[in-house]
Amino acid sequence: MSVFTKWSTGIENRDAETLIACLHEDYTFVRHQSGSSMNKAQMSEMLRGFMASDQVVVRSQRCLYENAEVMVDHSVMDFADGSREAIVAFNRLKDGLIVHTETGATKIEK
Repeated sequence: MSVFTKWSTGIENRDAETLIACLHEDYTFVRHQSGSSMNKAQMSEMLRGFMASDQVVVRSQRCLYENAEVMVDHSVMDFADGSREAIVAFNRLKDGLIVHTETGATKIEK
């Protein structure tokens, strides 16, 4: 099963533990808002919060490209603060897991 299939299933089921299982132990995430980084523990906490909130909704998720080394996906997300963003994520893969993510986003008016 592809990493994107596992990831998107976790999103569809609002299952943070499935999402966290897709992350490598050496995982890092670079936040598009600030350029700061998060590790797996910090990202796990954020994912649990997102999936527990009915206000956080992932729409139109699709895989743009995936092979054994990278996965690029696009989605539209609604956030708890009422904002909506179109997000493209570049994910570097290692051992069949996501080891690094960088995102870019565009705010969308509702």
